Amino acid sequence: MDESCYQLVEKLVPATYVRQAAEANVSRRTQVRLLLEQRKWPTVGWDDSSIELFLQEVSRMDSNNFPANVGVGEREARVYSSLVARRHYGLGHGVGRSGDVTAVQPKAAGSSLLVQLTNRLLLDVLRTMGVRSTAACVLLPVATGMSMVLTLLTLRSLKPNARYVLWPRIDQKSCFKSIVTAGFAPVVVENRLEGDELRTDMDELRRHIETLGAENVLCVMSTTSCFAPRVPDRVVDIAMLCKETGVGHIINNAYGVQAARCMNLIEEAQRCGRVDAYVQSTDKNFLVPVGGAVVAGFDKKFVDEIAKTYPGRASGAPMLDTFITLLSMGSSGYKQLVADRKTVFQQLSAGLKDVAEKHGERLLHTPHNPISIAITLPSVSSGEDSGSAAMTELGSMLFMRSVSGTRVIAPGSSKVIGPHSFKNWGAHHDHLPFSYMTAAAAVGMNNEEVVSFLSRLDKTLGKWRKKFPMASPAAGKVMASTPESAVSNEQNTAGQTTGMSSGHVDSEGSVAGTGVLLNSASVCDSPQETTVATTAAS
Repeated sequence: MDESCYQLVEKLVPATYVRQAAEANVSRRTQVRLLLEQRKWPTVGWDDSSIELFLQEVSRMDSNNFPANVGVGEREARVYSSLVARRHYGLGHGVGRSGDVTAVQPKAAGSSLLVQLTNRLLLDVLRTMGVRSTAACVLLPVATGMSMVLTLLTLRSLKPNARYVLWPRIDQKSCFKSIVTAGFAPVVVENRLEGDELRTDMDELRRHIETLGAENVLCVMSTTSCFAPRVPDRVVDIAMLCKETGVGHIINNAYGVQAARCMNLIEEAQRCGRVDAYVQSTDKNFLVPVGGAVVAGFDKKFVDEIAKTYPGRASGAPMLDTFITLLSMGSSGYKQLVADRKTVFQQLSAGLKDVAEKHGERLLHTPHNPISIAITLPSVSSGEDSGSAAMTELGSMLFMRSVSGTRVIAPGSSKVIGPHSFKNWGAHHDHLPFSYMTAAAAVGMNNEEVVSFLSRLDKTLGKWRKKFPMASPAAGKVMASTPESAVSNEQNTAGQTTGMSSGHVDSEGSVAGTGVLLNSASVCDSPQETTVATTAAS
């Protein structure tokens, strides 16, 4: 109601009470005005009532909700089920038009407004979480894999004769299949085993570019968030190599928004070298249903071209889910979730170490991975096939005990995807010398879940070990320390540092229990040096 309506209400209800109600509505209108003016992520989240009132008002801007509208087209946002209509707040036109997924729809001013606001909020999110120089982003109504396809197809326009995409191996099907689906030839670059960690082999990456010819290589597809013992790629070194050789660079940042280390790596990579785009999932980072991904970059024109590559209109559901969630969280709410995740990571890491040692195993030393944690598993003494079956059985036993999300990996399994056959699929490496399982401390996980998981894992491992005869424990099988030649190529920025043979690097880049802080000097100035500054322990 506007002011004139409130004046009329005062003839029916005492004016004092009416003024109180009017002032409450003024507060809500101020929220909306600030959102439209600033187009920024609000610091304090909105309450559900305010969000719903705003969505209802926006929905009335779409033509299908006009009281006197007569639709005579083939697509008029007609919705049979009232349940479905309520689920979508009457927003039935989706997003975009036939030529651009972000284009304004004449019949859907409200839906078009939400598209613009959601993309503006997401841009503020990415900058707030660490990639400050991001120029633009777009929420695509497809998950990460298909978003990578659209990004690759857009990049093709800059280099139409290029055939190859270099891919430092990360054993997740969607990444590899996105290259094949886009019509390019994937070139798998095997990782180097350094200590327990699987890291980017920069020498091999450079060799492939030189062998194939930089003019024939479309891009390098690197990765930040991944399952241990794989750790984030050396994206800063990769960015510098791509800038030097004129090769594109796309970063798969699937669930990296929640980890400051991943976001800082991307920012530094852009500053030092070349990054064309980075892609992240909405469900893994923002706690919404699966269905969307955010493609971001440092050239607004390039990001706009990616949006235009999407053919036709699209579902508005991922946009609506993300918009509601970002408003509900506010930046302070999300930052608290991220802080809680860091605490959970430490608790999970310590707990897994205790459980592993109890069963004669050990926690893998993967300080460069800020999300995923791994422990060794014993080898089965009766052969490779039995070993694979035993590991499968362990995964099944955990799942039957309502534990989801763990990955149990045994050497020996293979997988054919498109034109390529992978040895040791799931292990990110052809010759990984140990079996292991992983667990992730992802945003939204809480301490109660950690305690429950560790208890169930402990009991399950005990029963599993009784069922299968095991070879000698792996607890003493510590991998060889990183050679000096490998350390010399490390980066010392944004948590991407090495040279530590012991101690856990926390999410802020310090080595717990050592009194050592990692130098924050830019890798751009001295990429071949690793500098460690020592300080007194606090």
